[in-house]
Amino acid sequence: MRTPLMFALVALLFQTIQADELTLAREKNYLIIQGAHIPGGEIRIHYLEAYCRAGSTEADWIKHTVIKHTNELISISADRKTMKLRDVLADGVTVEHTITAKSDEVSFLLKAHNPGKVRSEAHWSQPCVRLGAFTGFNDSASKNIDDYLPKCFIFLDGKLKRMPTADWAKEARYIPGQVWCPKNVPRNDVNPRPLSKNVTSNGLIGCFSGDEKLIWASAWEPYQELFQGVARCLHSDFRLGGLNPGQRLDVRGKIYIVPNDVPALLKRYQRDFPEHQR
Repeated sequence: MRTPLMFALVALLFQTIQADELTLAREKNYLIIQGAHIPGGEIRIHYLEAYCRAGSTEADWIKHTVIKHTNELISISADRKTMKLRDVLADGVTVEHTITAKSDEVSFLLKAHNPGKVRSEAHWSQPCVRLGAFTGFNDSASKNIDDYLPKCFIFLDGKLKRMPTADWAKEARYIPGQVWCPKNVPRNDVNPRPLSKNVTSNGLIGCFSGDEKLIWASAWEPYQELFQGVARCLHSDFRLGGLNPGQRLDVRGKIYIVPNDVPALLKRYQRDFPEHQR
């Protein structure tokens, strides 16, 4: 027999499930991940900040590195769970994005294509994830843009290391910031911010929420670099590698927003990105 109490419990459970759901929105050049349980209610991503040429580590960002592109919102589902975007680069390369939100992650499936007759100069691209509110440092008046660093982490020698890590680099064409380049990417082809001499143990970068109850983390395959920037942001920047005429390339990524359980996060990451495991 169904009692009023049972109905109330079912309604409460439904509200809890709904509250923990992630949804998507688009505003100008920002992809917005929304959820009632996220500090600040949302995470904004400059998506995409830029498509980039190789030879970028010592180069002028505007005059050399950035390749102009246009972006179009193709569709967003009624439940705001699935979004489709299309980028067209100045050299004719197209990138189709399918972005899907679930309860505790957002997945990205990109299909890049060079329909032209000339090799593309687009080697990598930047999703810039703004994490000030998530980490508890969202004071726009503060001049300390590194205040959120102790909440951020990478993995070195198989262990989680909070930033700033040992051997923190401080010199580059543009400062501050920090770049970690994987072994398979030329160190001349990454962001022109201070380049760490360390190579991370994997392609996962993340941070803890202000109250340490949640973790935000991200990974892409293939990836060009991990990066900590100047907008209280973290990047896992994906790799295109310069598409040959007619070439197609699939790129995939994940953003995790999960409880603070690092071993569980690593297990999930290892399942999703077996290519990153040494």
